[in-house]
Amino acid sequence: MRRGPSSNRRHLAVWFPFLPTDRLARSDPAPPEHDPDQPMVLADKDRGALRLTAGNTAAMALGLAPGMTLADARARVPDITALPHDREADARLLHAVLEDFDRFTPMAALDEPHGLMLDVTGCPHLFGGEDGMVRAVQARTKRLGLQVRLGMARTPQTARALSRFGPGGVAPEGRDAALAGRLTIAALELPPRDHQAIRRAGLKTVADLDERPRAPLAARFGADFPDRLDRLMGRVDVRITPHRPPPPVTADRVLAEPITDLDAVHAVIADLLADAERQLETRGQGARRFTVSLYRVDGHIRRIALNTARPVREATVVMRLFRERLAALARPVDPGFGFDHLRLGAEQLHAIAAEQITFDRRTQDGEALDALIDRLSVRLGPDAVLRVHPAASHLPERSARLVPAQAEMAAGDWPAPDTASPPLRPLHLFDPPQPVEAVALAPDSPPAQFQWRRATHRVIRAEGPERIEAEWWRAPRHRVRDYYRVEDEEGRRFWLFRAGGYGDDPPPRWYVHGLFA
Repeated sequence: MRRGPSSNRRHLAVWFPFLPTDRLARSDPAPPEHDPDQPMVLADKDRGALRLTAGNTAAMALGLAPGMTLADARARVPDITALPHDREADARLLHAVLEDFDRFTPMAALDEPHGLMLDVTGCPHLFGGEDGMVRAVQARTKRLGLQVRLGMARTPQTARALSRFGPGGVAPEGRDAALAGRLTIAALELPPRDHQAIRRAGLKTVADLDERPRAPLAARFGADFPDRLDRLMGRVDVRITPHRPPPPVTADRVLAEPITDLDAVHAVIADLLADAERQLETRGQGARRFTVSLYRVDGHIRRIALNTARPVREATVVMRLFRERLAALARPVDPGFGFDHLRLGAEQLHAIAAEQITFDRRTQDGEALDALIDRLSVRLGPDAVLRVHPAASHLPERSARLVPAQAEMAAGDWPAPDTASPPLRPLHLFDPPQPVEAVALAPDSPPAQFQWRRATHRVIRAEGPERIEAEWWRAPRHRVRDYYRVEDEEGRRFWLFRAGGYGDDPPPRWYVHGLFA
């Protein structure tokens, strides 16, 4: 919450007053009972009776209102059509519209009931100004078959009040408080008891309340009442929480005419990547994830994302990956009647240090491998190209795991090898460890000889033991292990362990877990 909102912030409230009945009208096929010129209501059980929850314009014109019992409604309008209210279908439609309205701004959120709130700061110029943006939203909702009321103001509370309780439209700069003051006290959306008390006091408009001292209002209607009033008047700025956090770097193209040719789609994506490259270069950063959103004129949205093994910002490199990604899609891009809006988002940003380019143009360490990983991941899928990553476990078979090669993992590097000493762990591990028959000269000594794969190996050197206890938090628990590095007469080196101790039940067993090079 911040007092004194910045004058350049703009919010657009989108309210669908007849969303439930509009949903039935736009369904394919529409219910046989539906006639837009005939009164129709939706009803649901509430407090032991069927009560109206929504109605079309014809029903509202006859004086029917939500909350009225269905019996009273039929007494007033005998030929009314009543249908059950599917609230889940309403929620699905509103969420689909919310996804579609990403075309206007990435900062969009639900505004119940039956509304959306858009933070359009910095977006109206894409549509020719605020009036042009309002017209674009109205045209979009008309194409979707929904009736809408819009209100634009500095703060979301003022915009909501103008759309639901006022004339709607665009509030000019500096006129938010004056326009909100003309609204009735219903715009405060108070509980019925408080609303009735204010009416009995002779206060009819928001301006009437705003002129009163704050302390008595807080004492009568609660400590948060003055803040509620200030938010409505546009004096307190409360930011919305978007349904999908916007990427830190975005680029948009609103097209005058829809495009259906994939070559044209590639050209627009290359344009967006060039814009993103300039933004990332200004920030001194690169991105590891790029997402292209393709908005079709019929409301369908297709999002295509790709990841990279290291942060990049070069448009040509990312465009080459997008071409391969689009060509390898299991479900090809269907333009339908065309795409009229494309958006690129760059996420997972990391700093990229400036590097001196050598005269021979040699690539830095790992760049060629990362480029190969990116191309293979785009062609085969990110889960088909894996790498080994260290895991927090002392057990050799659990000390590493396979992860997607492009995955951004938490810090966890392999320990630096000691080149002056022989390795403590072999590179080759058996999964699972293979049992051997071993003979030890003492209970806690290394084996003197062991038989593995029908061959007997006499041990001439041994190092150990290295004891690894059981992980008590895992079930089932393994037995304690004593590991030995042994060498036979022919110079072959093995990694053996004894599972369990002498005197245990069952008796201990010997296994070979790996081979040293």
